[in-house]
Amino acid sequence: MTPLDKVGEFGLIRRIQETVQLHQPSTILGIGDDAAILAPPAGQEVVVSTDLLVEGVHFDLTFCPLKHLGYKAVAVNVSDVAAMNATPTQIVVALSVPSRFSVEAIEELYEGIRLACEAYSVDLVGGDTTGSRAGLTIGITALGLAEAGKAVRRSGAGPNDLLCVTGDLGGAYLGLQVLEREKQAWQADPETQPELGKYPYVLQRQLRPEARMDVIHELRDLGVVPTSMIDISDGLASEVLHLCQASGTGARVFTENLPIANPTLEVAEEFNLDPIMCMLNGGEDYELLFTVPLSAHSTIKNHPDITIIGHMVDKSEGANLITKSGQPIPLRAQGFNHFEN
Repeated sequence: MTPLDKVGEFGLIRRIQETVQLHQPSTILGIGDDAAILAPPAGQEVVVSTDLLVEGVHFDLTFCPLKHLGYKAVAVNVSDVAAMNATPTQIVVALSVPSRFSVEAIEELYEGIRLACEAYSVDLVGGDTTGSRAGLTIGITALGLAEAGKAVRRSGAGPNDLLCVTGDLGGAYLGLQVLEREKQAWQADPETQPELGKYPYVLQRQLRPEARMDVIHELRDLGVVPTSMIDISDGLASEVLHLCQASGTGARVFTENLPIANPTLEVAEEFNLDPIMCMLNGGEDYELLFTVPLSAHSTIKNHPDITIIGHMVDKSEGANLITKSGQPIPLRAQGFNHFEN
């Protein structure tokens, strides 16, 4: 293993630069100068989003491989761009790295970043690296393009709009439960081998989520323009409430319509956890929650990766979860709190 101080900041940058490939015509100049140069096409607006991932808060290197962490760091930023109905184009990466990391470890992290850039056709165009006296911190800024005036905001939903979600929910939360359990077992007995073989689906959902750019492209092909949209990072309940607050509406979410994958359901039963709670409050699924006009029902109702989970209502009705018996239960935001001790 090569200590970071053997190559220095510029040596590390050169190593990273050698692995970078550019995909976007809007990238004029990438890594290697004081700043990148971008040229958005005429008629396009630039969408920008930043996420900070902090060791011990957002990830645990006891069970999170560096390559997966690099991929996830990009995917969660691309997901924010997707939630604006925009196309991601470039990222900038800032790292604060403790001296305990080797050059090879950072290259492994950047291999995950490179794979994600390739998967989403995104260019890595710059960033910064510095030392850290605490843990590893990753800051990524993602840029994207949207047709002028066509970016989808949280504030466009209206009463009777259909409330939809992509994919399935709760998997990332259950994956985290498995990893935390195995970590505790290992801490109690370092000779213990983690039992992870039975949980590939939920572990994938936690360690290497995917941004749903595929659905964004499919909606465009179908001619469906969401009226509002958000990605699910802090739990479905929180995100529904965000849409309601921004749009000035209420919502009705039906428990029987909430999508959950069989492997997720099995792990919830193993941990004796309520699947509805996992879907509502688990977070980190990075699926898209969006609304469409009622007129789009026939177009999306049979889409294999979109589920209509409810509809928007007048603000006076509030945001409620509707049980199978028809009982309304007020939605509460109980997902991840970034400032919780």
